[in-house]
Amino acid sequence: MLRFETAGESHGECLVATLTGLPAGVPVSLELVDRELWRRQQGFGRGGRMKIETDRARLVSGVRHGITIGSPIAIILENKDWKNWTEALPVEDGADDKKKPVTRPRPGHADLAGAIKYNFNDARYILERASARETTARVAVGALAKALLRELGIEVLSHVIAVGEERLGRPASWEELVELSKRDEVLLGCVDTEAEQRMKAVVDQVYRTGDTVGGVFEVVAHGLPTGLGSHIAWDTRLDGRIAQAIVSIQAVKGVEVGFAAEGAAAFGSKVQDTIHYQRDERKFTRGANRAGGLEGGMTNGQDLVVRGMLKPISTLRRPLESVELTTREPALAAYERSDVCVVPAAGVIGEAMVAIVLASAVLEKFGGDSLGETKRNYEGYLEQVKNF
Repeated sequence: MLRFETAGESHGECLVATLTGLPAGVPVSLELVDRELWRRQQGFGRGGRMKIETDRARLVSGVRHGITIGSPIAIILENKDWKNWTEALPVEDGADDKKKPVTRPRPGHADLAGAIKYNFNDARYILERASARETTARVAVGALAKALLRELGIEVLSHVIAVGEERLGRPASWEELVELSKRDEVLLGCVDTEAEQRMKAVVDQVYRTGDTVGGVFEVVAHGLPTGLGSHIAWDTRLDGRIAQAIVSIQAVKGVEVGFAAEGAAAFGSKVQDTIHYQRDERKFTRGANRAGGLEGGMTNGQDLVVRGMLKPISTLRRPLESVELTTREPALAAYERSDVCVVPAAGVIGEAMVAIVLASAVLEKFGGDSLGETKRNYEGYLEQVKNF
């Protein structure tokens, strides 16, 4: 029902995204799209590229007079750094002495595997597409998915719960996430000031040592109905689709739905979310949300909670051991201008990916060529749930 693609390279002229399947009539604010792009660029530990780029979305089709019109949406995002690469990465054949080959692949990056797979004698073309710069386009698409979800009372936000070994030692409330998303200055995207300062000390340390650091972000979707997704086939289970979306983000190596790690070390009587019924409000409730809002591949009406485990960025100012591709001799890995910590940005990207998956699940269940039709179907379903 909902399909998107991105195109473009890290140092190419622009990034391009297309989105097909949004119903007509969804309000779209360029200001809100650009706000999401701004949020992706924030956080202590970002590299020099963020000083060059000020991401702004150009919607060139599918949106007119502030609403979607049902046709495919196309988005262009300019790479301001392109002016420094026009001779190094031209579309047509260029001068060899202007090229910027990468022949010392970085451990942990796509460099070597991609060069071997696509039979390139250097990794430049690989890193250009493998770069997390591509996620700018995902965030723009995610902003449009959020616009649809918002019309149904569903919101998606994120926060950072760990940088290196420093962690947020308590649950965060939805209200804290809302306030965090409104900040005009972003340090490390943590709701707790004291924990955030401890995280900052970790980033300060890796700055001093030329290293990088990863962490954990948490994405929360609020206001979801029961019944998105399905238990009937492996590829319709919503937890699987969300997990794939999170792990598809560059440098994310693990995903957790709810409190999976904690549950794996506990007995069943302590893990399952007990079921209760409020007669006055005619609704089922739960004693906790250890399942993260998903049971049997379906939403259960609670907040959806998913975490991404982000490894440290693989480009280090203190390079690791590698091999020179042209000579096969030992060498230090190449260094490309890079970040040292991107956990807050990864959280925003995680929001976008979760929003895209949820918007797709909403349209699969409720359909609608126009927002009004989707809303009618959705409201009818909510009435059905209420009368269950």
